[in-house]
Amino acid sequence: MEINKETISEWLKNLQDSICSSLEQADGRSKFEEENWTRPEGGGGRTRIIKEGNVIEKGGVLFSAVSGDAPDFLFTEKDHSVSQVSSTNNTKPQFFATGVSIVIHPKNPMVPIIHMNIRYFEMTGGVKWLGGGIDLTPHYIVEEDAKFFHAQLKNVCDKHNANYYSKFKKWADDYFYINHRKETRGIGGIFFDRLNTEAEMGFEKNFAFWQGVGKAFAPIYTELISKNKNKTFTKKNKEWQLLRRGRYVEFNLVYDKGTKFGLETNGRVESILMSLPKIAGWEYDFKPDKDSEEERTLSLLKKGIEWI
Repeated sequence: MEINKETISEWLKNLQDSICSSLEQADGRSKFEEENWTRPEGGGGRTRIIKEGNVIEKGGVLFSAVSGDAPDFLFTEKDHSVSQVSSTNNTKPQFFATGVSIVIHPKNPMVPIIHMNIRYFEMTGGVKWLGGGIDLTPHYIVEEDAKFFHAQLKNVCDKHNANYYSKFKKWADDYFYINHRKETRGIGGIFFDRLNTEAEMGFEKNFAFWQGVGKAFAPIYTELISKNKNKTFTKKNKEWQLLRRGRYVEFNLVYDKGTKFGLETNGRVESILMSLPKIAGWEYDFKPDKDSEEERTLSLLKKGIEWI
């Protein structure tokens, strides 16, 4: 297909359809509800929410395609291409951004939280790039699941560039890090941004990699759901789940760039904050029991762990 903003948006809509179908099948009860929205400055999207299912307590698969005046904060970032656009145009540069974002919060604390986002951005003057990532946030870290998750992502990366997994894994470790807690949000994954025509592979090859990341989501997560959804859990496990969700909230509200971009471009607030769980918890100065699974999980929330 010709790669332009229209065909990219259409591909993303189809990806949203496919992922929603896979998640409904994996849940076995709930269906996605869709809300279409428009942005006064340009563009809009379709928000799909699933809740109170057999497996999924709350989740969203969101598509958006927005456009308009480029936000000022783009020109304060250290990006030469954007700075050039700012300095060579008398009128305000225009932008277009489209993407699919997913966050799933499961009922069973033995099933992990998962997040994926893939996005495309272009601006006046020929500036364009691809970004995205996928990461896993288990309430309890299971080494077998962590190895499976990272092996699947490495397979996706290796099909396109042998250096991408190690490069983008480190980027995820650094990005999905709760600095004020000195812990990672979960077991990481891959994260990348501003892949463009100047990147080592060129735009078309990076676009194929970007598509591969999007298509990997459903088979990876439905496998983890199938393996863990019927595991038993206790009240203590549920209380721990709420605390881990609280950490998730802290990261998304304090550090997440997608949240910042959405709010600063007058995006739809309900869709931007879809990533937050229905219920989360905070306990003052919580300390896990010695030699407990909770303590073990905390000990593994670190950068640089080589899962495979």
